[in-house]
Amino acid sequence: MASLYTQADSNTWKTWLLMTFLFVFVILLGWLFSYILKDQAILYIAVVVSILTSFGSYWYSDKLVLAMTKAQLIEKKDNPELYRIVENLCITAGLPLPKIYILEESQPNAFATGRDANHAIIAVTRGLLNKLEKTELEGVIGHELSHIGNKDMLLQTFIVVLAGFIALISDWFLRISYFGGGRRRNSEDSGASILFFVGIIAAVLAPIAATLIQLAVSRKREFLADADGALLTRYPEGLARALEKISYDPNALSVASNATAHLFISDPRRGKQTTGWFTKLFLTHPPVGERIRALRDMEP
Repeated sequence: MASLYTQADSNTWKTWLLMTFLFVFVILLGWLFSYILKDQAILYIAVVVSILTSFGSYWYSDKLVLAMTKAQLIEKKDNPELYRIVENLCITAGLPLPKIYILEESQPNAFATGRDANHAIIAVTRGLLNKLEKTELEGVIGHELSHIGNKDMLLQTFIVVLAGFIALISDWFLRISYFGGGRRRNSEDSGASILFFVGIIAAVLAPIAATLIQLAVSRKREFLADADGALLTRYPEGLARALEKISYDPNALSVASNATAHLFISDPRRGKQTTGWFTKLFLTHPPVGERIRALRDMEP
């Protein structure tokens, strides 16, 4: 099994690969749509906005997440036990101490964000602190520190940007086409009409494909963070029990949204659990039962 440290190196090159893919794919879509609609401005806009979105998400994604979840920064004096747990596991993992935030929510849950280990953030809900035992809380913190050590946050940020921006430019094309721009330009010959319909198909399928890639990567990162978190604490059962309590808790998370659901250790939107193979494709997290079985199959 890959370690916390090899996963960080792997995610670094995957991030750069995804960034390259983002630019190339956006340019190709922009070129296709601009060619079909005979408007070069679409290509220029696609390139400029993709660059601005990528850099903006790198520098400001953590601030946006904190604002959306209403998380509040705490100091060591506010919760010494939580700080000791994070400090001890950071020493084990060889990571700098992240900033710690609390969400005043009764649902037990947690997430990590930030562009790198030196600018990392761990946020936990009040429900997590009140409802989990110490070994279970350590399991959750170990999981989130594994995301930080593996550089999952940066990887996930660019995947979200990729999926979101592809959906945006596809929507532009469909809207322009709907109002007749494409039909007026492509009524001259059958070849142009075929190309126009190819553009329509690309505009519909590209966001779906990008979203499926985003969700598949998200699910895989959760499995790896579970395994690496269990290695940090040397107690897989702690995280397994924590996942059981989190998944069975009926309380809603008032700040839950589609934009941030993938960040949490367990999907905060209640009622999303399923076992069907098709619906699994659209889940942000692997089914909790599968994660628990994987943890309990690990050597103690």
